[in-house]
Amino acid sequence: MIEVAAAIIEDEACRILVARRTKGKSQEGMWEFPGGKLEPGESPENCLRRELLEEMGITIEPYAYVGANEHDYGTVTIKLIAYKARFVSGEIVQTDHDDYRWVRAEEFAEYTFAPADVPFLRMLNK
Repeated sequence: MIEVAAAIIEDEACRILVARRTKGKSQEGMWEFPGGKLEPGESPENCLRRELLEEMGITIEPYAYVGANEHDYGTVTIKLIAYKARFVSGEIVQTDHDDYRWVRAEEFAEYTFAPADVPFLRMLNK
């Protein structure tokens, strides 16, 4: 099982950052909460700081554990660990995604999310 961390980053307008997986990647074309794979011995919070800086050029500060979800994609099973995070600084660049949006929770239905992210959508819509 691969452990992956996801950041639920909310801006001052109560919108949440979502990103679309680029072509050629697993789950291509699907939207997700940005993040990445944990390295050995790395905490989910440190993983999110590292991944968001590497993949999007932004600094974030994770502050609240949201939950974890295991999902079997057939070829791989992941444990997705989600944290709420604050945007600290930086300009978003796209290296691992081909699009990103700041959306309100009520707009999630307009996007096709990767299956592992779906349980967190339900939590955020409550």
